[in-house]
Amino acid sequence: MASEMLELSPKRERAMQGTIELPAPTAWPIILAFGLTLVFAGLVTSASVSILGAMFTLAGCVGWFRDVLPHEKHESMPVVGRVPTPETRHPQVARVAWKREELQRARLPLEIYPISAGVKGGLAGSVAMAILAVLYGILSGHGVWYPINLLSAGFFPARATTEQIAAFHWDAFIIAATLHLIVSSLVGLLYGVTLPMFPRRPVLFGGFIAPILWSALIHSMLEALDPVLKQRIDWVWFVVSQIGFGIVAGIVVSRQERIRTWQYLPFAVRAGIEAPGTMREKSGRNGEP
Repeated sequence: MASEMLELSPKRERAMQGTIELPAPTAWPIILAFGLTLVFAGLVTSASVSILGAMFTLAGCVGWFRDVLPHEKHESMPVVGRVPTPETRHPQVARVAWKREELQRARLPLEIYPISAGVKGGLAGSVAMAILAVLYGILSGHGVWYPINLLSAGFFPARATTEQIAAFHWDAFIIAATLHLIVSSLVGLLYGVTLPMFPRRPVLFGGFIAPILWSALIHSMLEALDPVLKQRIDWVWFVVSQIGFGIVAGIVVSRQERIRTWQYLPFAVRAGIEAPGTMREKSGRNGEP
């Protein structure tokens, strides 16, 4: 009984001082979950992804165990003696006029870029990336057609020497240009969807964060997609060209006019159902409803 009083006395003392102990927040469980995700993702991508995930998993386990063993970490929080009563001078909830017909719970983002904005951004970024790729071919001494033929090298495995890749081939040029335009347009559409979610720094996300993320993903999958490109690619120039694409595409997309989503409309209107109360009544011949 005396030992229990000794154990409780510090807590009572802190409670009398206006503080209480609560479990300290920790981010280690999220790190552990992220590490386990990378471990299993490496089974279908690359062993390096699993190794990175194992490192995160080990760090998460050690950090989490140190937070709870041998004693759980706590932090002191102030105790509020009385909850303040909210006071207002408005008897009713004030609503913004242009949002009266919207749903109470909205899905973000409320505004998105049109499909044309993503296509424009993708095509503009493809031009910037092509210029950087051609510049790499000139500075490396391999010629203008070297990076173009590398893009389509997986379709022509017989062309494996540097001289063959550096020469002009009309079939390789057509395939490389088609792939470049299709992939650039799809990434531009992705920018049009994701950039409204980052309204503060869209160029930072589109120009640096996203290109670095997909460059790392391509690095782990390129061995299966295009072995010749994997052997001869210059990753520094590749990342620089991706960043150039991201900056140009992000600027072009972010400057386009946004359009509002249809989530504020009733489901019947969004589904195209002509139900009473959702569609305007058609007028008769004499203008009578």
